[in-house]
Amino acid sequence: MAPHRAPYGSWRSPITAEMLVHQAVGVGQVELDGDTVHWMESRPSEGGRQVVVRAEADGTTTELVPTGFSARTQVHEYGGRCYTVVGGVLVASSWEDQRLWRFEEGRPPVALTPEPASPRGARFADPVVTPDRRWVICVRERHRKLEAGEVVDNDLVAVALDPADPPAEPVPLTGGRDFYSAPAVSPDGAELAWLCWDHPNMPWDETELWRAPLTDGPAGPSLGPATLVAGDRESVAQPRWSGAGVLHYVSDRSGWWNLYADGDPAEPVFPIDAECNEPGWVFGTATYGFAGDGGVVASWSGPGGTYLGRVRAREGAPLETGFSSYTSLRVRGSHAVCVAGSPTRAPAVVRIDLESGGVEVLRQSREVDVDPGFLAIPEQVRFPTGGGAEAWALVYPPASADHDAPPGTLPPLVVMSHGGPTASASAVLNLAVQFWTSRGFMVADVDYRGSTGYGRAYRELLRGNWGRFDVEDCAGVARWLAEAGRSDPSRAVIRGGSAGGFTTLAALAFTDGFAAGASLYGVADLELLARDTHKFESRYLDRLVGPWPEAAERYRERSPIHHLEGFSCPIILFQGLEDKIVPPEQAELIHRALRDRGVPVAYLAFEGEQHGFRRAESVVRVAQAELAFYGRVLGFVPDEPVDVPIDNAGALATT
Repeated sequence: MAPHRAPYGSWRSPITAEMLVHQAVGVGQVELDGDTVHWMESRPSEGGRQVVVRAEADGTTTELVPTGFSARTQVHEYGGRCYTVVGGVLVASSWEDQRLWRFEEGRPPVALTPEPASPRGARFADPVVTPDRRWVICVRERHRKLEAGEVVDNDLVAVALDPADPPAEPVPLTGGRDFYSAPAVSPDGAELAWLCWDHPNMPWDETELWRAPLTDGPAGPSLGPATLVAGDRESVAQPRWSGAGVLHYVSDRSGWWNLYADGDPAEPVFPIDAECNEPGWVFGTATYGFAGDGGVVASWSGPGGTYLGRVRAREGAPLETGFSSYTSLRVRGSHAVCVAGSPTRAPAVVRIDLESGGVEVLRQSREVDVDPGFLAIPEQVRFPTGGGAEAWALVYPPASADHDAPPGTLPPLVVMSHGGPTASASAVLNLAVQFWTSRGFMVADVDYRGSTGYGRAYRELLRGNWGRFDVEDCAGVARWLAEAGRSDPSRAVIRGGSAGGFTTLAALAFTDGFAAGASLYGVADLELLARDTHKFESRYLDRLVGPWPEAAERYRERSPIHHLEGFSCPIILFQGLEDKIVPPEQAELIHRALRDRGVPVAYLAFEGEQHGFRRAESVVRVAQAELAFYGRVLGFVPDEPVDVPIDNAGALATT
């Protein structure tokens, strides 16, 4: 049958907004308890509830937390690894009260930590159980209300695994630094290793790895004199003990996040121009482990791709698995368990045979029952940008099994600006991208300068340049694709969330290459963000922009809210009203200002949503509204028409 001819953007697609969340779950935080596999599921259909799931030997799965309980930590606001399992006992943080709880089959849940003085005043993350199964060692974050404002303290503590009535106070182990993460107990229980760092550093800037003797006494465990293992102006991550008791870690001292073994001197285990780590936005990053024979199994990524394999004699031997992304890696015996995906396969929890590369799928994040003709395969491109530099992007062409466009026309372009900004684009199948390409859009997912996956030098290019280089690169890829005759230069739009929302707003304020934009919980005022954000990121902008308030003028120069005269094209804003990272005031400020200037602007706010939308109804509403908004602006009729209130909509005819 001949394809149906229709304008780009208006193609009918089987990838509906409802399909983005229908029978879909987020999967991650893989853990092993012996040979038993566990993982975390985030369920949009249950309001974003997170549950811990166990895979039984016969292939069935068991949910380990009761109905209504959500396992999620709010430490650093972004959270991450919030549970551990040992001997069938689950220890997990509760989203509702942020306390640590113990779960056992056939018994009611028991709180392991006391009720804090203020709601959610004591939070816990990154738990690990000591080999004698007496203590849970974890990160604690305490929030205290003072007259001058809120004070947040972070430390490492030990929590008794055996419940008490009332629960006992955690035993402090070490404190005094701004941040802690990744406690790791040696196999014999005699030592503890951990990471710590101070403002203004972020985990990808400079961290320190320490180790100390761990002893248990009448008052609980305590640490002996600590020794600095690594941390000489480097980013250190993922301390792990091998079965033989050798401490390993990841460091970017070579310019790439590579694997080392502690010693005098430290031994490079896998020197390679690739990254064996991910930026530490959340707790629990895991990209390597130890097989039953003591050998290292790792995943690594770089401009040439992402791989999983055995490391022997400092060389990596990739396995042929059919996947191109591996996260949350755990290893035991001759198998690796992780979350894996590819451009045509949605993320899944899989078990991989380390000898044959054979794959057993334990849990799909979703079933993708779509004709492959509707799935766009990304091309990684390197393109010229400002100042003679180069940047990277994943470019997805329009793709449809039953539509094509009239001859002589070019597709509209959606430029995606990822969050962070210390993060990266991913080539794993994402229906939120295919939602656009299957309707006739080209998509460019930009790894602007400052993104991860290309070494420390590329990552640090954004230092002092946020709001400049990211904007140049997003505008640059649109220009490059238009000059190559691949996209319509008059119908490029830009979208992004969080830091990507800031880049979107800045691109609309400071460039003229876009016809519209969408900011999801984005930053409009850098000064407001510097004054009113959570502890973890409160000094992040020192590196990205400059120290505040000393560099206040630069903050104003880069803030879209102070350059309203630069906005001329329509914009749609989406915001969660419980966002503690980028508070709703940011979206409300830019909405009012643009509305009052006569710019076509839409603002959709969502009750109950934090930083990032987790509820099914929110995800659906955002996708439908954004598509309808672009239809109004670019002049096409979308296949999922919905009404979107737009302030100053009368100006669209002349936009």
